[in-house]
Amino acid sequence: MSGTFTGAGVGPGDPELMTLKAVRAIRECSVIAVPVSDNSLEAPVCEKAGTESQYKEYLDRCVAFGIARGAVPEVEKKDRIFLPMPMIKEKDKLRNIHDMDADAVAEILEQGKDVVFLTLGDPTVYSTCMYVHKRLKRKGYPTELVPGIPSFCAAAARMDISLAENRQELHILPASYQIEKGLELPGTKVLMKAGRKMADVKQILMEKGLDAEMVENCGMENEKVYFSVEEIPEQAGYYSLLIVKEKSTGGEKI
Repeated sequence: MSGTFTGAGVGPGDPELMTLKAVRAIRECSVIAVPVSDNSLEAPVCEKAGTESQYKEYLDRCVAFGIARGAVPEVEKKDRIFLPMPMIKEKDKLRNIHDMDADAVAEILEQGKDVVFLTLGDPTVYSTCMYVHKRLKRKGYPTELVPGIPSFCAAAARMDISLAENRQELHILPASYQIEKGLELPGTKVLMKAGRKMADVKQILMEKGLDAEMVENCGMENEKVYFSVEEIPEQAGYYSLLIVKEKSTGGEKI
């Protein structure tokens, strides 16, 4: 009987925002899958628990692992598989890498071991976890998803504002792509992973006269909050999220 692959959302950054179900999945699994965006990792590698890690730099850079470690110290004592997940846009190259990752995880599942893939936020929202999940599911392996608090929900709570009320629409947009048309949609727009395009995003928002607030590294030690477009810096980190509201007709701030 094969093991189960679980994509577990660890929330936006604060270990206290991890769900009980995610904590239990981590405690009960045999192997932790650690995504590595560093291009230096070219193929999946496994590491046994109880040995001094040869890939400590990958663990230290993995935000999801750091969050999990804060809530579930036992994660340190789990076997690990490091999966290359480079942040590139070459579709053919990415497809081959994800195939390789899924094959490596399948070998572990064939041993009857459960694997938990740690992912920031929620596994169903722009998560690299799904590339492996879909491939394993097609192969017939048991798969599960454990939801986590999405970054945009945590950001709205941090800003002390609502995302949508009454009949308002809510739109989630990846800010690394063209956002002009998306910003014309009615209701609230969430711009995710805006860091690399922040200067362009800020310029577009100012040209359109839109209200926006931003949280950088929500729930983490280096969290920063900006309450207007003017305050938002043109250089920001990868984990930067903007909430864009329509102008209030009553003259009140968003």
